Amino acid sequence: MIVFDLRCANAHVFEAWFASTTAYEEQAGAGQVRCPLCDDPDVTKAVMAPNVAAKGNRVSHAEAKAAISALAAAQAKALASSSWVGADFATRARAMHLGEEKHAPIHGQASLAEAKALVDEGVPVAPLPLPVVPPKALN
Repeated sequence: MIVFDLRCANAHVFEAWFASTTAYEEQAGAGQVRCPLCDDPDVTKAVMAPNVAAKGNRVSHAEAKAAISALAAAQAKALASSSWVGADFATRARAMHLGEEKHAPIHGQASLAEAKALVDEGVPVAPLPLPVVPPKALN
């Protein structure tokens, strides 16, 4: 396996794993490699820096675990005062933005196309850093 830094025509940079350089070239040539942010098929290899970490630039497993735990706690606190709206997220967020519905903190699900449309319309939305399980799916 090999990882490449890729860049789309809209200057989004992302990583992708391939079985080999040849596999990347075949998939890119067939239009199968697309930007995960904007779905642009015009993707090329980006300049890559070698992954060489300085000795003092390492995070211990315990530090990484503590950081993720702190992030999870902060997200849980934010979600406690937010309402789950499920697949209605895009519709509800747009309605609040347009003043058709009272502003309130909400979270839910949106497709990539719906999220891009909200951003294009100026609706203030952001993905959550950690996965969120719908309330009805909790044990």
